[in-house]
Amino acid sequence: MTQPVRSRGKYVWMAPLGMLLLTAADQLTKYLAVRFLKGRPDLILIPGVFQLSYLENRGMAWGMMDGMRWLILLMTVLILAALCFLWRRVPHTPKYRAFRVLAVCFAAGAAGNAIDRLVRGYVIDFFYFSLIHFPVFNVADCLVCVSLILTVILYRNEDFAWMNNRS
Repeated sequence: MTQPVRSRGKYVWMAPLGMLLLTAADQLTKYLAVRFLKGRPDLILIPGVFQLSYLENRGMAWGMMDGMRWLILLMTVLILAALCFLWRRVPHTPKYRAFRVLAVCFAAGAAGNAIDRLVRGYVIDFFYFSLIHFPVFNVADCLVCVSLILTVILYRNEDFAWMNNRS
């Protein structure tokens, strides 16, 4: 006999709480970056490898769409709306538990950078891997990128057949 699927309503508060906590962590790190890095020399943590370097990014990843704040914000709102729509349709089975967690991480990262764009007009970045000259990034960027990479690794196209169900 199979185990019954847990009630959808029992854990409905976990996604917003997780998103709120992750977004708050992102915003706290950005506050600390402004407080301790802005206008100061880079803080070298591992010489030649990793440092904290304050940067104001007015575009998206790698500075793409520089100065297109409102378009980026609109795209973010549309992506978050689509994610909320999909969230309600994801089957409540153990197979999709990781997907739900990754969706919360992605949403928190998108929201964290959207808050910056809305309030400041730019996104605060501060992590820099000087060893490989990787673009400066932040916690929200990590949440978005890692959640997308793990989703691609963990799930295949056929795992999303539930998206085609019209019920």
